Amino acid sequence: MITAPKSVQSPCPLCCIQSGQIHSRYRRTLADLPWQGRTVVVELHARRFRCVTTDCPRRIFTERLPNVVCPSARRTARLESIQRHIGFALGGEAGARLAGRLAMPISGDTLLRLIRATYLEQQPSPRVVGIDDWAWRRGKRYGTIICDLERRRVIDILPERSAEVVASWLHQHPGVEVIARDRAGAYAEGARQGAPAAIQVADRWHLLRNLGDTLQAAVDRNRGAVRQAAKAVVQGESSAPEETMLSPYSTSASRQRAERQGQRQARFKELRRLHSSGLSAEAIAPALGMSAIVVRRWLKASGPPAHSKPRQPQPLDVHIPVLEDRWREGCRNASRLWRELRQGGFTGSRGPVARWVARRRHEDPSPYAAEVRRAAAWPVPSSRRCARWLTTPSDKLSDQEGIFISQLAGLAPGLSQAGELATGFAALMQKRSKADPTKEFKNWLAGARGTELDAFVRGIDRDHGAVLAALTEPWSTSPVEGQINRLKVLKRTMYGRAGYDLLRRRVLIAA
Repeated sequence: MITAPKSVQSPCPLCCIQSGQIHSRYRRTLADLPWQGRTVVVELHARRFRCVTTDCPRRIFTERLPNVVCPSARRTARLESIQRHIGFALGGEAGARLAGRLAMPISGDTLLRLIRATYLEQQPSPRVVGIDDWAWRRGKRYGTIICDLERRRVIDILPERSAEVVASWLHQHPGVEVIARDRAGAYAEGARQGAPAAIQVADRWHLLRNLGDTLQAAVDRNRGAVRQAAKAVVQGESSAPEETMLSPYSTSASRQRAERQGQRQARFKELRRLHSSGLSAEAIAPALGMSAIVVRRWLKASGPPAHSKPRQPQPLDVHIPVLEDRWREGCRNASRLWRELRQGGFTGSRGPVARWVARRRHEDPSPYAAEVRRAAAWPVPSSRRCARWLTTPSDKLSDQEGIFISQLAGLAPGLSQAGELATGFAALMQKRSKADPTKEFKNWLAGARGTELDAFVRGIDRDHGAVLAALTEPWSTSPVEGQINRLKVLKRTMYGRAGYDLLRRRVLIAA
């Protein structure tokens, strides 16, 4: 495509005076938007002009076309805009691959140059900000992200997580009135230094997470009582028939077979009921989704077929006497038995031996084996699960969990008290209390001192004002967490190789 400007004059880039004195002409080759899936190249016949201002240092200048192409550019402004948007959305290499398929070829490095050359608009000074950290490398190096909570958008990311960096940023934005942050000491100190008059609000989710960690640590300190309470649950079930217990060694295939057999029995029960009411086999068949022949067969056999397959001989069968002898001698290790059988000529894998050992353990009538099976049916709960049960209402616990919590309350009263205190604090954070939150918060602190949650109380004392503000202020760092997730996605799409300047621009400028 060949084109030329229609204007007869052009302004000087230095003195901005219009000039119509043509010095010479030249050609520019520009890439433009594709047409019908084809790459378009524009041959622009441009001109050079003489400046008419005598004291202007620029004597000769090239024709300016600001709405079409920038000076010295090799692509039109509209093509550059589209490619820049592709770069912000996909990054360098991925954006280059897509642009090539769209007939707008460009290299990944050029896309990154377009991103870095994009002007960052000056954001208005925010009133309410949320501050949180994000990981350059988890456990090694962290940065800081700052969001405007009123507009719900990122306003800056900082390369470090330190009080000095946060304080410096706050000094540059003096209009901040409320700061919602996590409980990191660096952010608390940075907020005090950079915006001493601002209200600091501790994030409620982080508070509840700290509370859960403290309660879990208390459970770890009372691990002996937890084991005794779990043992009491097992002993309480020892009077139950052994056949009613679910075998921990049953396979998924056997459970599926038992489930299908139960479904067939239920269908046969319904079949007998319909037959006893006087219906014929032809009338019963469509009601149960069966054929009349199958209905007559089930009625004649007084039940559904068992579909049992005859057992096929296995390579392990000839070695069963050896296994039984070693079992009576007290050997219960499947790997050891398998290695001994290998020395005796067994060529199979360890799997059949392990299944035989599991089945033999389940069939062992010894009291020790029964106790092992009962313990496997209800193992000792983990510290995390135990902490969750301590804060769960009793009507939402199963029978076994309720017995366990009641036994634990007798063995470790401090844990039961800590669970009640944790539930009360969670109610304060979730605004479920009708009383004055400030007064109730002080009462809660007084009641929690000296208990299993004393470490959590001491942490609140160090950040008392921010925690108290969390009870009354609506702000939190939840929108910041969503922006951190977006930042992680952008960082990982660039395989963690993006520098601070590139990552900052892709986060701040929405594609």
